[in-house]
Formats: sequence, C-alpha cells, structure tokens
Amino acid sequence: MANVQTIISAEQRAAAEEQIVEQSKRIDFYITEYSVEMLANKMRAQEYVVPAYQREFTWEDERRSKFLESLIMGLPIPFIFFWEMPDGRLEIVDGSQRLRTIEEFLLGDFRLGGLEQLDKLSGFRFVDLPESRQRKVRNRSIRGIVLNEHADDAARLDMFERINTGSKIANKAEIRRGALAGPFLTLVIDLAKDERLKRLAPMSEKSKQERGYEELVTRFFAYGDGLEGYKDRPADFIFNHAKRMNGRFESNPALADDYRQRFHRTMEFIERVFPHGFRKGATGRATPRARFEAIAIGSYLAMKDKPELAERSWADLDVNYWIDGPDFTAVTGSDGANARARLEGRMEFVRKRLVES
Repeated sequence: MANVQTIISAEQRAAAEEQIVEQSKRIDFYITEYSVEMLANKMRAQEYVVPAYQREFTWEDERRSKFLESLIMGLPIPFIFFWEMPDGRLEIVDGSQRLRTIEEFLLGDFRLGGLEQLDKLSGFRFVDLPESRQRKVRNRSIRGIVLNEHADDAARLDMFERINTGSKIANKAEIRRGALAGPFLTLVIDLAKDERLKRLAPMSEKSKQERGYEELVTRFFAYGDGLEGYKDRPADFIFNHAKRMNGRFESNPALADDYRQRFHRTMEFIERVFPHGFRKGATGRATPRARFEAIAIGSYLAMKDKPELAERSWADLDVNYWIDGPDFTAVTGSDGANARARLEGRMEFVRKRLVES
C-alpha cells in the first residue's frame, strides 16, 4: 500500500511559524563563564538557589567522585543553567548536583571514592592535592546560561525537564509541589491520599511514587474550572492554574472547603454510578489519564448543570450501555489526547450522556 504524502498548506506553515515565535519569546538569556572557585564560593554564600523541587535528588558518592575526576582531568563540563531571580540571586535550573559537589569538595570535607583513571587520588580531599593542582582546579572555568527575569516560571521548569529527559529527576507533579507550595497544593496533596480515589483509580507502585494521584487531583480541578487559555500544553496550563489558585485560596481560605466538597461529591457519585470506577474493566490495574479526565470532570460538569443527578442511583443512570462502547473508547483514545478539542470532547461526552439520561 502506497504511503500517502501529507501536504502542508501555506496556512499551516504560517501557523507553525507563529507558534515558534510565540514560544521563543518565553526564553530570553545570556551566556557567561565562571571559575570553579567562584562557583564554590557563591554556593557557600547562598547566592545560587537550589529550588525545592531539586533538593531531594542527590548524586551518590560514586557519581560525585566521577564528576570531580573529570573536573581535575580538565574534561569539558556541560553548561549550567540559571534563572535570574528578582532579588539578583540565581536559581539553578540545571546543574545543582554539579555545583553542590564542587562546593563540598573545594570548601567541605568530601573524599574522592574509587576512581577509574586517577586511581591514585582515591581517598583524597581537595586540601590533600598539591597546591599547584588546587590552583589549577580553582581556575578552571565552567560556562553558564542565565535566563533573565522575564522568562516565566513555566518556561524555566519546562527547560529543566527538557534538559533532564531520561534522567532520574522530578516529574511535573513533584516540580509543582516544590515550586508552588501554598494552600491549593496543600489541598491537592491531602486529597491525593483519599482511599476512595485509590479504589476507583488503581495505579502501579511506580506511578504512585511519581505522585500520580496528585497529578489526577490537580487535573480534576484545573480542567473542571474551565479551559480558558489552554493551548494544548497541559503542563503549562496546570502549572498556571495551580499558581493562580494558591493566590485565590490565600485571599479566600473558605475556597478550600468548596473545592474539597467538589472532589468528594464527585468521587462519591462515580463510586455509586460507574461500576469499574476509572478502570477499563473489573480487573483493571491501571487508570488511563484520558479516561479519568472524561469520567471525573464530565461527572462534575453534569452535576453542576443538573444538581439532582447527585442523588440518582446506578440503576437510574445505567452507564453500561455506553461506557464500554466504541464511541467512548474513541473519545478517550491516546491519539492527540492533549489537544483542546479532544480534551473538551471526552469531558463533554460524559457530561452529555449523564445529563440526557
């Protein structure tokens, strides 16, 4: 069967270029160079800030020793990325492990472990090196890229994730937890422990450890509040929503109770009406995110439109005739799942079926 060649129209090219320009505006930076000695001293003086979402991710001694071996040998060190904070200090977007290791070696008491190339240095501290070698290490330079203060929060966190793709790093839920600490995130973290949610939405241990339940709760609120400003980038949209809601909760603490009741009322409804919760079947052990969004937010929107649904029984609403059907399977498929039209389509599908029932 011959391949069908996709033809890109002039309008599509123009739209793509417009998107590139718009996203590029979020990144404004300059390149600089620092000596190893300056980096260590600035870390000690706390002029470089390690954001909360990176603090618990630390290298083991073997990896730190290997990095220091490269530094001593004069091998090139990757760029360090910073964000210029309003107070003039630099937040470390990427490179906190390297900088912490440099500080601990030059100004602390870190001892090199077993090295491969420089095995005769195993067990050395920095002060044990010959003075001439100490000077050479101090004078080595590492280049840095500094995002200026006009780069928004979502841009620098997006850069952190992109740079670290494939590494053991914080995921989006962990990044939000550290970068957006506040009353809204406190509520999200609390609701993520809800036993009913865990029964309705099973997930693997790995997903649990990666704060999968926090991700589901945050999406439930963010999408349930409306998709104004959504541009097919869930991470940015959810981050901005969480940041905005922290401010609203601080101004009006009673909102926390409203949102908590919204969550529990919806989960109670789903447990009563949907025989398998968010699973595909009775024995399902995973919760597809698109399926969760469709059922959870569609149910909330249906009860918002028709409050009496909250009291209806499983027999009255009987979702079985459509929940396993091809139409629902199609709207919750993974193809283009984050496109706004697809997201609205699956939530509206459930809302409409419940309201019309």
